[in-house]
Amino acid sequence: MTKKYIPTGNKDTRSGFGAGLLEAGKLNSNIMGLCADLTDSVKMGDFAKAFPDRFIQCGISEMNMIGVAAGLALSGKIPVASTFAMFATGHVYDQIRQSVAYSNHNVKICASHAGITLGEDGATHQIMEDIGLMKMLPNMVVINPCDYNQTKAATMAVMEYVGPVYLRFGRPVVPVFTPDDQVFKIGTAIKMIEGSDVSIFVTGHLVWEALQAAEKLETEGIHIEVINIHTIKPLDVVAILKSVVKTRAVVTAEEHMRNGGLGDSIAQLLALEQLAPIEMVAVDDKFGESGKPKELMDVYGLNAENIIAATKRVLKRKNK
Repeated sequence: MTKKYIPTGNKDTRSGFGAGLLEAGKLNSNIMGLCADLTDSVKMGDFAKAFPDRFIQCGISEMNMIGVAAGLALSGKIPVASTFAMFATGHVYDQIRQSVAYSNHNVKICASHAGITLGEDGATHQIMEDIGLMKMLPNMVVINPCDYNQTKAATMAVMEYVGPVYLRFGRPVVPVFTPDDQVFKIGTAIKMIEGSDVSIFVTGHLVWEALQAAEKLETEGIHIEVINIHTIKPLDVVAILKSVVKTRAVVTAEEHMRNGGLGDSIAQLLALEQLAPIEMVAVDDKFGESGKPKELMDVYGLNAENIIAATKRVLKRKNK
């Protein structure tokens, strides 16, 4: 019987970051916040009010913000640089590569408004390549939590980790369904549902959609295993391969471009270690457009219905 997840409310994951940052700031006086003129949008306001001497408003100068963060890390501080994901990765890739990843500095790049659910701001602000950009950098950890509670826990865990981290979260209000007392372990996948027919590896906002898909598929006699891959780099290789050996069929789902995302990483692992048919639910080589977050998720096929369709396709390939 599929475990049912019942939401305890609805919140945006960016607020989970804000809550986690404030809590971490109370525990560690070395944590410093940096923002590029989007304090309220990325939910750093409470931290800035609580610790005004540990908050730097860098203005619309993202490249400089990353340089300042690297300098603070050199002085023993734990800098948390935050802005929209488009500006936190694509706009400042050179600075991140040279001053953070290559130098292996203890900088936390925490990006809000990731993916297509940024919504009405459209293609210029909707980055769906950021996971690929960040995971290709040596030394960089890449984390993409699924709800408010997991984002809060991930934020606190990131502050204790020593090294560069890219933490990705979003703007829309989504169901809160993971425990509020969870302990977040970087690099350790979470099995949400046990299954035997297909392994679904999913990250971020699509975790909730995968859970809805699992519930529907069970009524048709299809038992899928849902595994929350909140840490895309480093991958939990042991958990992934253990599941694939059992099910022998894979679906990946993410709010990101197919090229360079979670599915890309899983496919590479399967090619090297455990061959199995795979289907990917992701954006297929397209830019975004302006619209409501839910409408865009449906238009680009990032929903439970498309996860169900992908599951049935991979089952046919498995059973040939």
